[in-house]
Amino acid sequence: MRINIPFVGQAYEARSPYADSERTLNCYVEQNPTTKAPLVLYGTPGLKRATTLPTPGCRGMITVGTRAWVVYGDKVYRISPDYTIREQTGFLGTTSGLVGIASNGTQLLIVDGLFGYVVDISAQTVTRISDVDFPNGVTNADYMDGYFIVNGNGTQQFYTSELLDGGLWDGTDFASSEGSPDTAVGLIVDHRELWLFGSNSAEIWVSTGEGSPPFARSANAFVEHGCIAHRTIKKLDNTIFWLGGDDRGYGVVWRADGYNPSRVSTHALESAIAGYSVVTDAQAFTYNQEGHAFYVLTFPTEGKTWVYDAATGGWHERSYRDPLNGTLTRWRASCHCVLNGKHLVGDFEDGRLYELDLNYYSDDGDPILRLRATQAQAEVQERVFYNWLQVDMQTGVGLTLGQGSDPKLMMRYSNDGGQSWSDLRDGSLGAIGDYSGRCKYNRLGAGRNRVWEVSMTDPVKFALVGAVVDVDKGTS
Repeated sequence: MRINIPFVGQAYEARSPYADSERTLNCYVEQNPTTKAPLVLYGTPGLKRATTLPTPGCRGMITVGTRAWVVYGDKVYRISPDYTIREQTGFLGTTSGLVGIASNGTQLLIVDGLFGYVVDISAQTVTRISDVDFPNGVTNADYMDGYFIVNGNGTQQFYTSELLDGGLWDGTDFASSEGSPDTAVGLIVDHRELWLFGSNSAEIWVSTGEGSPPFARSANAFVEHGCIAHRTIKKLDNTIFWLGGDDRGYGVVWRADGYNPSRVSTHALESAIAGYSVVTDAQAFTYNQEGHAFYVLTFPTEGKTWVYDAATGGWHERSYRDPLNGTLTRWRASCHCVLNGKHLVGDFEDGRLYELDLNYYSDDGDPILRLRATQAQAEVQERVFYNWLQVDMQTGVGLTLGQGSDPKLMMRYSNDGGQSWSDLRDGSLGAIGDYSGRCKYNRLGAGRNRVWEVSMTDPVKFALVGAVVDVDKGTS
């Protein structure tokens, strides 16, 4: 008897492995309803080095016109489309931690939790804001209708700059989000509306063009789900996403459907988040690539990165594999912007700046571990003897030289819901041009409720569509 195994799917490691123990690491699902394979599992983009900055650790990125502006360490750099680096005169007073960054077209406003800075785009200078009315201690910055807006200094207030000048601030130009008594933790401008997030709630403000500041609270919009980590508030798929929290709990990822929050995290992800020792340092960035809209959510203390794909509604993991000891940790990408049609991301730890390239199959030369573990085969509850397994994926993808010239797909299986595993076995993906090759494994023992896992570290294309297993049913 032959059984089709639904190999393609999202990550879902339930609280009980007997319920589900699916894992999807460094690969994501794509739906192709009119093709031979309605679902395909593709490898995530590699990190292709674009350039290296002199100071370590990317803290923020933004594109203005035809240039990218990036903060690494205590310096601000301008990056040209050919990746020429131009260091700006002046520096920040801090060297680590993500920054808030916004632009009005002629200036950048940067806030680092201690001070504020103005980057003159024309003069290419970085100047600490000296205006005594600037609210030092803010962590978030955005721009709307000619005004820079900041908050996140432990109060309920948000503050606005003078019109078209991030260096000038009036101490009376502030307002408070008072719909709920919680502290204001973050903000974002979306569709010319200002969303102010507290720890338990969110308010929406609109531009009036009058008063100081020229914003007013929307009378018909109030969200009773706040934010637990202000760096997770991001725009994607024509709306807003954030990691939620309120006085009833935390650890749900929300997206705004109009003014109504809609849960996008799964019970499996929420169970994982509940087990983390620190979640308030979570951070996110978003990007769109080949029709997929990705929300990249990283927990730095835990060394974990989870990614939501709005195109499919599914989650997967991304990680970096230490080539020395094989340890998996958070994905190296920290911040994102688009320059000359290329997706750029900065390394959270060192000075590297990368392109996200779907046709580059390593992390700057370091192997990427791609892994998929299936649901348990529960259709047959009796003991089953497994004769062979054939994995249906693109073959003939080998390289001409070096690692990947004879690419291997590693396989193992579990008969107890993923709690213990067999030894790894290699299957061939075929040398370059061997498109008719089959990735097949024979004599696979017996068991019930079997979970299958395949993985690959060779720097070649990963495209998996399914698998077939040949079995004989036992008598008990």
